[in-house]
Order: sequence, then structure tokens, then C-alpha cells
Amino acid sequence: MDVQCEAAAIPMDKDGHGDGEVYNDNPIEEVRLTVPITDDPSEPALTVRTWFLGLLSCCILSSLNQFFSYRQNVLTVTSVSAQIISLPLGKLMAAVLPTTKIRFPFTNFSFSLNPGPFTIKEHALITIFANCGASGVYAIYIVATVKAFYRRKLHPIPALLLAQTTQLLGYGWAGMFRKYLVESPYMWWPGLLVQVSLFRALHEKESRPKGGLSRLQFFLIVFISSFAYYIIPGFLFPSISALSFVCWIWKDSLTAQMIGSGLRGFGIGSFGLDWSTVAYMGSPLPYPLITIVNIMVGFFLVFYVLIPILYSRNAYESRRFPLLSSHTFDLQGNTYNISRILNSKTFEFNQAEYDNYSKLYMSITFAILVGTIVASSTCFGTAWYLLSNVENMCNPSLLPEGSPWTCPNDDVFYNASIIWGVIGPLRMFTKYGIYLELNWFFLIGALSPFPVWWLSRKYPEKKWINLIHMPLIMAGASGLPSAKAVHYMMWASVGIFFNWYIYNKYKGWWARHTYILSAALDAGVAFMGVTLYFALQSYNINGPDWWGLEATDHCPLASCPTAPGIRVKGCPVL
Repeated sequence: MDVQCEAAAIPMDKDGHGDGEVYNDNPIEEVRLTVPITDDPSEPALTVRTWFLGLLSCCILSSLNQFFSYRQNVLTVTSVSAQIISLPLGKLMAAVLPTTKIRFPFTNFSFSLNPGPFTIKEHALITIFANCGASGVYAIYIVATVKAFYRRKLHPIPALLLAQTTQLLGYGWAGMFRKYLVESPYMWWPGLLVQVSLFRALHEKESRPKGGLSRLQFFLIVFISSFAYYIIPGFLFPSISALSFVCWIWKDSLTAQMIGSGLRGFGIGSFGLDWSTVAYMGSPLPYPLITIVNIMVGFFLVFYVLIPILYSRNAYESRRFPLLSSHTFDLQGNTYNISRILNSKTFEFNQAEYDNYSKLYMSITFAILVGTIVASSTCFGTAWYLLSNVENMCNPSLLPEGSPWTCPNDDVFYNASIIWGVIGPLRMFTKYGIYLELNWFFLIGALSPFPVWWLSRKYPEKKWINLIHMPLIMAGASGLPSAKAVHYMMWASVGIFFNWYIYNKYKGWWARHTYILSAALDAGVAFMGVTLYFALQSYNINGPDWWGLEATDHCPLASCPTAPGIRVKGCPVL
């Protein structure tokens, strides 16, 4: 939160010099509209309440998110949830804890159990702790892949050290580049404005505008509405998350379902009535309009121009496989059987078996887009417990029917480990492999910013050229194949509506409510998701058995191969 909270505060007089009125000179308008530049140095920050609630939030969020990440319908509990819950807990501790001072032996250092009212600075630090727990530990994917997919024994000590050292390495790099990525007022982080707005709504006293709502009242109304509504997509009608009318009309057409499926195809005409669909890639409300537009330009160029051309020409035998999939396949369109090319005892790669079996193929989409210690320890502990105690974890074919432990995110990492580890880039991206041409994208990516830079220098009066951001365009489709077409479409639609139409027509409302709206919608979904799981789904109580209970868009043919003679279960043979 450094960039937003360190917006420059310069005392100015009416002529712009000397001491006088505090002036906000932050160059980013969204920051100026959201972040106050005042400070109360007397407020305590690092207190007993901060340490207790911060570490507790970190542990709970890291454990919950690691737990839910292995389920078929992944649920992310964001730090906004901890931000909301920690406020009443902090005020309760301020009301009941004694004001006794405790002195460390043989030192002059002392602290109070209760230094006074619960402050916004304590609240902010607690949320920073919670952020560490909510962000996850990437190295856990390695542990899960080795134990669940490769079925290898792994000692917990080196696995724990791997998780902690990689997290600390990441924070070390962040510290080294703090001057450029944090302290610069131009390097603002839109997602943090949501939390800043919520802090202000929860702590700043304000009278309700005539005929309107205070920010806290607005937050509570949206939060309760989001909480209540999520029982529909989360329990009663999961199919509402991705509705594809094209598939309903042409139930037997493979081509129509590939075009209309929002989860397995191009998603033409597909939409979702679920905030978790809109915010699958993160809430779109904090992102500037130009960021959303650049990302969507990249997505459209890849998903609606490049991929259809390659797929129609059967590049890389792509018509043998699903259009959109993170799995790896053999030449016959079946999921790649890794056990056929590995020695079961030594776990070494067997070149002869690889030559006799099949080269590794990917779907055309996947081919193109090819409190840290506390948080990592808690994530590791949760993951290790589940991987050691849930039989056939992450193996849907061996799990009991209806079991949620399918590990969708770890499955992506596992298939990446086959590409980059077992088979290796030498057999994939060189003359010995299939995807040699993809190496040109390294050069294209490196050179792509230079034409825009040259045009902006040659035509400085054309301000729109500076709005073209090639790194964003190039990375626009990088969310695929985890994010689907319906996620991109809903994310962009909501983001453009709020950050173009509302921002330009009702800027006052936008500045006052947009970020709070984002926080309330996220929090409502998260709280109801956790409630549904622990109250119902953990006891195998699901919604009514009907057509809408399936968490799909009912486009089963969209993932079928279109090459002649390929036999895949549930698909017609062309």
C-alpha cells in the first residue's frame, strides 16, 4: 500500500508557495480521487493486536486457500475478508484487554496490551499480514505434482524449505526493486485502491448524504446482496456461471458448440450471471480502462484471429485435440500416458519407449501461450496433510464419484512439468520436436515495443499512440487456458462499463463507490462460498438434482476433436 499511502502532501499557500493548504500532487487521477494525504503520527501501528490478528489472519487465509485450491470449483478467499472480520475483533480487543504495560527483562523496551482505540494503521498492517496468506505459495505446486501425479515419496523437511526459500527469494527481489516498483508515484497498484477505499469506509466518520448512502452503508448493502445471491451459482444453479445459448439451440452440432461454448470454445454469445465468473481473473473494477482495452486487444488477436487460422489449417495436428485444454495428448487424441516413457524404478526418461509411443502434443491454445514464512508454512502444512491423507488425490479417474479433490490448478502445473521437465524443451521446441516455430515469439515479443516507441517519437501530437501498451497486448491471452472465453468477455464488459461509461458520466459516484463495490462483491462471494462448504458441501449435501446443477455450460461437443478417425469417449467419430 506504499504508493497510494505515500502520495505527496505539499504545504502550499494560495499562490502555490510556502506553507499553507495541503496539496495532492499525485500524477494518477484514480489515486488522487481515492487516497487521502493526511496522517496522524500519534496513532499506534505495530501493537499486540496487530501481531495477534495479523498472524491469525495470515494462517487462516493461507490454510483456507490452499484447502480450496484442490477442489474442482476453486474458491479464493481474499484479504478483503480478513479486512472486514478484523475490524470488530480489533475493537473487541481494544474494549476488553487491560492497559497493563509489559517490560522485557534487562531492557528498557516495554509495550502495552491495549494502547487505546483500534486504529486504521493497525487495521492496515493486519491486512498486509492477511495478504501474505491469501497470495499462496507457488512452490507448493512442485510438492503436489511430485506426490499426487508422479506418486513419488518426498521428505517434508526439504519440501518445506523449498516453499519458504522461494517465497523469501521473491520478497528479496521485491525489496531490491522497491525504489522503482513501489516508491515511484507512477507505479501504482490498482487492486490496492479497493482496500484503501474500504479502510476509509470502515474508519472515517461521515454523515449520510441527503437522499443517499454513506460509504459504509453502501458497502453493507452490496455485501449482503452479494452474499445472498451467491447461493444461486454456488449451490442451487451452478450452470448460471456460464450460459451458452448457441449450445442449447444446436445440441448436436459440434461446430456450433465449439463456437458458442464459453468454457470450452470461442464463447460467442456466452455470458455468466455470477460475480466469480466476472472476477475470475481478478475484479475488473480497479483496472484503468486503457489496461482493460490493451489486454482485450491481445486476447482477441490470439483467440479470435491466430488460433482459428492455425486450427483450421490443422497446425501441429491441432484438430486431433480439444480447442481449449491445459492437458497434454498423444497422437491419437488421448491424454498423454506419462508412465509409458518413464522407468518406474529409477524415474528416468526412456527414449526408446518415447519413440515407440508418441510425441507430446498440446491443444493449440496451450501451445501458443505456452508474512511470508508463516504463510508458506501454513500452505505447506495444509497441502502435505491433504496429499498424505486423501487417497488418489488429484486423480479424477480413481477418485470416488462426486469427489471434489481434482486439483485443477495443479493439473496445469503437472502438464507443464511434462513439457519442460520429463520430455524437455529439446524434444519440444527444437528441430527434434514439433513446436520449433514457436521460438519466433521470443523475437516478436522483444521487438514489439519498438515500433510503438518510434511512432510516439515521430508523431508526438498523436496522444493515442502512447496508449498502446505492447507488453499488455502480448500478455493479453496469457490467462488461457485456465481462464476461458466467458471469463474474458464478462471481465471486460463489466470493467469497460464502470471505467468508461460510469467514470466519464458519473465521476463523483465512481470515485466514491466503485472500489467499495468491488470489495463488497468479492467479500460477499467469499463469505457465502466458505459458508456453503462448511455448512452443506462438506457433508455431501448438494443442490437439487436438475439440469442446472452441473457446473458446465452444457456444451459437451465443444471439446471434441474435429480430425477424421479420432476416437474420444463421448465424441462423434468424423
